Amino acid sequence: MADDDASSAGLAFGDPALALQLGVIAALKASPVLTGLVGGRIYDEPPENAELPYIRLGNIDLSPLRMDGGTDHVILFSVEAHSRPETAGRVEATRIAGLIRAALDDPAPVTLPDHELEWIFYLTQAVGRASDGITYTAVVAFRAAMAGTSF
Repeated sequence: MADDDASSAGLAFGDPALALQLGVIAALKASPVLTGLVGGRIYDEPPENAELPYIRLGNIDLSPLRMDGGTDHVILFSVEAHSRPETAGRVEATRIAGLIRAALDDPAPVTLPDHELEWIFYLTQAVGRASDGITYTAVVAFRAAMAGTSF
């Protein structure tokens, strides 16, 4: 499902993982430096044969923190930067990863539908050759907390 489809259908209501997905993609797309480098190619799931470079939302792991009257959530998630072979490689993937960190390592630029984001912290980054043996992929991991959701 494309991120725009999820947003327009109102599917984030009550689902913290989906709300985070929509908020992260919107925050990345709102960074003019980042979109200038990847040409606006920021995806939940990229189309087949997507033009490089691009950014893809990676894993989202949701853990509840149950409290009286509601549930907060801690979410581990990753964002991937996929670079062009030969012309840019590891340098491009690393540069994009730095811009991803800058765009997300503070909750201020990330707005979530129907949820309150307490914080986002950058955890780690790894850059390596992708499984195709040609391109490079940077994986940037974050941890976030969302408050006051109840089901």
